[in-house]
Amino acid sequence: MTDTQTNSNSTTKADWTSDQEVRWCPGCGDYSILTALQMLMPEMDVDREKTVFISGIGCAARFPYYMNTYGMHSIHGRAPAIATGLALARPDLDVWVVGGDGDMLSIGGNHLVHALRRNININILLFNNQIYGLTKGQFSPTSEVGKVTKSSPIGLIAKPLNPLSVAIGSEATFVARTHDMDRAHMQGMFRRAYEHPGASFVEVLQNCNVFNDGAFDAITKKDVRADMLIDLHHGEPILFGAEKQFGVVASDGEVSIANVNEVGSDSILVHDESREDPSRAFALSRLSETPYTPTPVGVFRAVERDEYSVSLKSQIDSVVEGQGAADLNELLHSLPTWEV
Repeated sequence: MTDTQTNSNSTTKADWTSDQEVRWCPGCGDYSILTALQMLMPEMDVDREKTVFISGIGCAARFPYYMNTYGMHSIHGRAPAIATGLALARPDLDVWVVGGDGDMLSIGGNHLVHALRRNININILLFNNQIYGLTKGQFSPTSEVGKVTKSSPIGLIAKPLNPLSVAIGSEATFVARTHDMDRAHMQGMFRRAYEHPGASFVEVLQNCNVFNDGAFDAITKKDVRADMLIDLHHGEPILFGAEKQFGVVASDGEVSIANVNEVGSDSILVHDESREDPSRAFALSRLSETPYTPTPVGVFRAVERDEYSVSLKSQIDSVVEGQGAADLNELLHSLPTWEV
């Protein structure tokens, strides 16, 4: 979010860990995400009493129970809406939203889009395991075509949503992707999201080892990451591979992967996360259709735009200045009808 706060007393991971027993399936990727945040908070020197985690419904939505902060386990898909109200009423708070791909993109898709387009000062973490875990294995909005699940027994026919494309299409001012197998990378993305003024959106590729185990193994396993993860760095050529032998090139508004020796290093696209036009970031979000081909991770977009609560306060102040302070007593005792 905005400026980091200073605590009178420094904290440790233990201070950010609640007394609640963590109840996820053993081996769930949610554990590593939780640990990454509990360890990051003391490093950022933020205040527990000014930190709030809001979630919807789903496995990821248990998150507020396990952070020793204020929090709310809200209703399905509505976490961004509730967080919006809190962020506007209390702009001094650090508001985090946590949800899964089903919670955020199915029943909650509408709320997610509008929180992002309005640039509400909240940090949204979407855990994407491409399945409904809490309800035992139905397909989700991010499940791939052909996926056999309890609710698609002969294979899913609907094209999945791409969370980053949805966020960038909503003109979110900060959009990033990370994965649950790399704590340092997660913490880097979470820190960048926190430091960004306005709405930030981070997709976390997260393994569900019970209902969709290994969904991202082809790109996140340690022995394949160099050739399968395209790590985006602002101002640097987009190269990847054990010897940086591959790169991303742009042509006619689209991006594709090329062999550096074949196209030349001068042809490799230089990443610009601050580019105002979202089309390049959108193209990068579409580079990988499935988690079986080289996939970009890192910050896709980070641009500056007026944060919603600041603009709202400015608008209210201008009205009050022009009309004078409102009389609440007069309003309460006014007649219930008006002549037009």
